[in-house]
Amino acid sequence: MTSFCIQNFGCRVNQAEAFDWSEELQLRGLRPEREATRSDLVVVNTCTLTARADRDVKKFIRLMAGKNPSARLVVAGCLVDRARAELESLPNVWRFVSNADKEDLPRLLLGDAPQGRPGGDVRPFRARVPVKVQDGCDFACTFCIIPGVRGRSVSRPPRRVLERLVRLTERGFAEAVLTGIHLCSYGRDLEPGESLAGLLRWAESLALPLKLRLSSLDPRFLDSPLIDALTDSAAVQPHFHVSLQHASERVLRRMGRRGGADSYSRILDELRARAPEAALGADIITGFPGETEEEFGECVRFLEKSPLTYFHVFSYSPRPGTPAAARPGVDPREVKKRTAALRLLSESKGKAFRSSFIGRTVEALVVRRSGGSVSLLTGNYLALAAPDDGRTLGPSAAVEVTGVGSRGLTGRLSD
Repeated sequence: MTSFCIQNFGCRVNQAEAFDWSEELQLRGLRPEREATRSDLVVVNTCTLTARADRDVKKFIRLMAGKNPSARLVVAGCLVDRARAELESLPNVWRFVSNADKEDLPRLLLGDAPQGRPGGDVRPFRARVPVKVQDGCDFACTFCIIPGVRGRSVSRPPRRVLERLVRLTERGFAEAVLTGIHLCSYGRDLEPGESLAGLLRWAESLALPLKLRLSSLDPRFLDSPLIDALTDSAAVQPHFHVSLQHASERVLRRMGRRGGADSYSRILDELRARAPEAALGADIITGFPGETEEEFGECVRFLEKSPLTYFHVFSYSPRPGTPAAARPGVDPREVKKRTAALRLLSESKGKAFRSSFIGRTVEALVVRRSGGSVSLLTGNYLALAAPDDGRTLGPSAAVEVTGVGSRGLTGRLSD
């Protein structure tokens, strides 16, 4: 084998795992290849959060059997843990790797790394770096299969995380995205105990030029110390994505989650007051078993009044073995209608938020330069495109915002 490609499905934790694998496989002499159809080794990092995720994984594996039958296909992750028997009947799979063995995947496939690591010569997997700091979940939301396939919460010790951030800075990266299955649980399993707020304080004390962005945050654990750490630190980007799931207290109880509109409002209002220009996002599930029109209306009214600037809307997908899967579902036509309505509302709020930056000059991370255009990302998670005038650029650039597109901003590089 001389080349590899990693096909990711699902969450940012999977992205972080793929980044680590990419580094290690290159250290073992393999060349990264963007196209799976041209790779000797294809690693499929699976997701089983929804039925659609399951279908997408299986479709990809079958596609590879037809388009690249000589490749060694390795299937790893959550779908392997949940339904390996379903995958064993698929063609051309060389190896299966469970979640428990993921960190050892490169060694399991290719043996130990050679002596004298090339370090800085290793090509990055992507422009921004996902860094896995936590895995697993100790909670039991009635709709979620992930604790059953990822296991209990496990945190990487602060020293390992900080050393990783230093090395990434030395390699020239400008932003790291801290990821976890339940990020707010970070440090609870460590001895002595630690917290996500503590980890952020440790990272800030390093005074690195590396910016930090966080993946999804559970509102049930957004206490004052964590909000302080998120909003006071110059290292943390003003972008906070919260796993609300719903805003009706009755629906939340059926989901196995405490909370509701009042507590959510207090948290979001405090984040907005402490970080006036932050992007505030949320995950929302429509069509949860038993969701009535009244309960859906409660969620809509909450979202309309909230300071959220966008939300990711998911139609409920029953997962085998979860308590919610045994309950009668909502009419699929109604679920589709509710999902579409919330996505329209999200688009409207997002456009209003983006429009507030027209005429202003913002600092943004340079993501890539190609085709006469510079693609950038602001600290508050707004995609920005500007004509490339050929000037020398650093990791970030000042851009004057001139317009708003369907998903991002347009502008010109500022003098």
